[in-house]
Amino acid sequence: MLGLDISSTAVKLLELSRNGDKYRVESYAVEPLPPNAVVDKNINDVGATAEAIRKVVRRSKTRLRRAAVAVSGSAVITKTLDMPADLSEEDLEARIALEADQYIPYPLEEVSLDFEVQGPSDKGEDQVEVLLAACRSENIEQRVSALTEAELETGVVDVEAYAIERTYTLLEDQFPPQEQLVVAVVDIGATMSALSVLVDGKTVYTREQLFGGRQLTDEIQRRYGLSAEEATLAKHQGGSGLPDDYYAEVLEPFRDAVIQQVTRALQFFYSSTSYSDVDYILLSGGVAAMEGLSDLVGEKLGKPTVVANPFFEMGSSSRVNQKALTKEAPGLMIAAGLAMREKEY
Repeated sequence: MLGLDISSTAVKLLELSRNGDKYRVESYAVEPLPPNAVVDKNINDVGATAEAIRKVVRRSKTRLRRAAVAVSGSAVITKTLDMPADLSEEDLEARIALEADQYIPYPLEEVSLDFEVQGPSDKGEDQVEVLLAACRSENIEQRVSALTEAELETGVVDVEAYAIERTYTLLEDQFPPQEQLVVAVVDIGATMSALSVLVDGKTVYTREQLFGGRQLTDEIQRRYGLSAEEATLAKHQGGSGLPDDYYAEVLEPFRDAVIQQVTRALQFFYSSTSYSDVDYILLSGGVAAMEGLSDLVGEKLGKPTVVANPFFEMGSSSRVNQKALTKEAPGLMIAAGLAMREKEY
C-alpha cells in the first residue's frame, strides 16, 4: 500500500516494495496543502486535501491506488485490557463492545473501534493482553472522504505513534543492543510535536503538544516583511539571503525553544511514568533536518541524539531523487510506517 501522511502543511506519499526483510523505495513525493486545509491534523477542507492528494499521486508516478493513512495520537484513546485466552475473535469482539463504554468518553455510536491481541498477559496463562483503540468516527470519515475524492481506496487507518513504532524497526540497529533500551522519538512537524517513548521497540508513552517549524516561518515573515512562501523558502535555504541578524535574532531563539520543548516533553514523561531516564533521543519531522540541531539537543540534554533516516540502508528505483529523499527523510517517518503495512490488513 501507499503510505500517505496527511500533516498540517503537506501530504507526503511513499511507496515501498519488499523482498524478504529488505525494503526499497519505489516512489515518493510531497505536496504542500493550502493554508487551513488541515488544522492541528484535523481535515478542515476535504476538497482541498483531496486535490493535494491527487497532485502528490501524479507527481510520484505510482500506480498503486490503495493507501494507508493515520490519525494523530491525540485523536485516539488506547487501552490495554486483559481478556480470557480461549475466546474466539467473534466472542472477543462482542466482549470488547460490551466493555468499551467504560473507557471511552463519547457515545459509542460516534466512535470507531478496533483491537489487536498483543500476546500473553502477566495476569496468568489463561489471559491475553488486548490493545483497544478508539477514535471519533468523524476523524476517520474525513480521511476516507479525501482519499475517495482523490480516487484512492483507504486500506488502513492507523495511529501515527504506531506508524513511528513500525518505522523504528528500520532504525533500531543503529543503537547498541541492550536490555530495556529506552529511546525517545521526538517528531517535530510544522505545527505539532509528538514524543513517543519506545522501550525495546514498543511504545510505552506518547504525548503531543502545539509547537513546530511554522513558528520559525512566522517569525521570519513578521521580522523581514516577507510573504508566507518567501519565508518558507528562506527557512529551507538555511537563512540564505536574509539579513545578518537572522542567526542571532531568529534562528538561535527558535533552536532554544526546541530544546525547551524537548526538555519539557521528557519531564512530563518522567513525572507520569516509572521511568527516570532515556538512553537515546531520535529526532524526526521536518525540523529535525535543521543543521546542527541534533548536536545541540544532545549537548544540552546530555543524551546521544540521532536524526532519523528510515532509508539509510534502502535501495531506490531510478525515478527517486536520492538526494532529495535523504533531505526529506526525517519528515517521512510516519509515511514510512504506513507504507510498511502489509497488504493483508
